[in-house]
Amino acid sequence: MAYSGRYSLKNPGKYTGDGSRVMFRSLWERQTFRFLDESPDIVAWSSEEIVIPYICKTDNRPHRYFVDLHIQFRDGRQFLIEIKPKCQTVPPKEPSRQTRRYITEVLAYVKNQSKWDAADAYAKSRGWTFNVWTEETLRSLGIRLLT
Repeated sequence: MAYSGRYSLKNPGKYTGDGSRVMFRSLWERQTFRFLDESPDIVAWSSEEIVIPYICKTDNRPHRYFVDLHIQFRDGRQFLIEIKPKCQTVPPKEPSRQTRRYITEVLAYVKNQSKWDAADAYAKSRGWTFNVWTEETLRSLGIRLLT
């Protein structure tokens, strides 16, 4: 099974972007796309169609963040969603001595926090909500996780 690829829409009228270019970059994303595509509670969704400028705290330079999902529910609520493993949503544990891996994990965590702060502000300015969905969130929504 491919960990990335093109997702074929079952309900293309619900997708608000270019439906011929819907790409998943993990099995979790693919399963989430299927859930959104088939759920009667979702009236519109897109993947990586919203781009948010942000300043990364690792280099103080401008970057662009392609948010994983924009979702609109039947009741009108709208969400920006990032899908990440839970371990990437918490600061890395400091080892007894600093390793290259630890430094890489810290930089990735700081970069994610910079992105998510910008996404949260962007969402709030539109009356939306920004969330990071982890494996726990996906399971609670009934999304079957493939490994």
